[in-house]
Amino acid sequence: MTLLIMVGVLLVLLLIRVPVAFALLVPAVGYVLLDTTASTNTAVQQTLAGVNQFPILAVPMFILLGNLANESGATDRIYDTATAFLGRIRGSLGYVNVATSFGFSWMSGAAIADAAAMGRVQVPAMIKRGYSPRFAVGITGGSSIIAPLIPPSIPAIIYAVTAGLSVGALFLTGIMPAMVLIAVLCLLVWWFTRKQAPAGGEKPSWGARGKSLLGSLPVAGAAVVILGGILSGIVTPTEASAVGVLYILLLSLAYRQMTWKKLYRVAIRTLETTGSVLLIVCAAALFGWVLARERAPQEVSELILGVTNNPIVFLLLVNVFLIIVGALLEPTSAILIVVPVLAPIADTFSIDPLHFAAIVIFNLMLGLLTPPVGLVLFVLSSVTGMSVPNVVRGVLPFFAAMLVVLLMITYMPMLSLWLPGVFGVG
Repeated sequence: MTLLIMVGVLLVLLLIRVPVAFALLVPAVGYVLLDTTASTNTAVQQTLAGVNQFPILAVPMFILLGNLANESGATDRIYDTATAFLGRIRGSLGYVNVATSFGFSWMSGAAIADAAAMGRVQVPAMIKRGYSPRFAVGITGGSSIIAPLIPPSIPAIIYAVTAGLSVGALFLTGIMPAMVLIAVLCLLVWWFTRKQAPAGGEKPSWGARGKSLLGSLPVAGAAVVILGGILSGIVTPTEASAVGVLYILLLSLAYRQMTWKKLYRVAIRTLETTGSVLLIVCAAALFGWVLARERAPQEVSELILGVTNNPIVFLLLVNVFLIIVGALLEPTSAILIVVPVLAPIADTFSIDPLHFAAIVIFNLMLGLLTPPVGLVLFVLSSVTGMSVPNVVRGVLPFFAAMLVVLLMITYMPMLSLWLPGVFGVG
């Protein structure tokens, strides 16, 4: 009964738009104060334990890295290169949108940062060129999901810390699913633009293409520095985040794009985002501790095993459950709450931990595009001036296609396990 009351209070608070961290804290703190057997000292320790882990240090560093990349002109160089090579194709700006998101993802790791950056620049550019506003926000929302799938994925870091897995292995786990998602998004761009989209622009010379490519190569070096450093064993993921920040900072100085005003803006945005994320981590750690005290993992395990002992059915149930969770909770808090409950059950079905991580992360990223909490929807609405219902209508066809990608990730484990196997990690 206590468990049901806590979950009920959480859902009510989320539905009335209480910030996620406080929606988690209210029932958890209420439980600690009302249950005489719960130690307040232990509760405080559990709360702080959520952020008192070395890999968590990578989160603010990668947030800083993404903000620096956005202000330093790195994103513009990726966009210019994509436009130079794809600009002649019908529906070119749709492909450019996907390609730019892919390039930016190697420095961001967060869907919200990608949606904000691409939404400010690419949606107005697409509308100006004659693309449907709904299509413009739809492809921007869909391509933003690439960022949390590939290094330096912030959800992967949170998951690795929560489940005790290798951050480097989880970074590799998401790359192939991201490639499949990119292929599906490009297929959708072709389908929607094959007749109605404006024709491509003038064909740039190969000299212009080469110049734009050379200009963006140093930006691509960030991915080499981060992922190469981790896979070679030279640095840990946390150390790689710091090296990546230094690399992009030096690059922005070389490009002569960074000013004190921009640096101040980067610092403020990083502090705001980091504070929000870490507060959620602390709140979710306390809420998760309360769930563990109330035997929630055991109760859920018994319930699921009572329904099925078939791993195929189990994964289908997990997908349905996580899409609902993702619609109500943002990914960080959802990972911290559901992974300690679901991961042990997945182990009983002999599901590879890395494969299960890929399923969970992709599911929760879909939640970013799902009302009522879908944060990417609100970000796109804010930066484009479109209403949330119109953004939802634009995203809906892409969301439906992503469900197909989700089923592929779920029932084709080699998509997520091949690269970790190649590099012998995990």
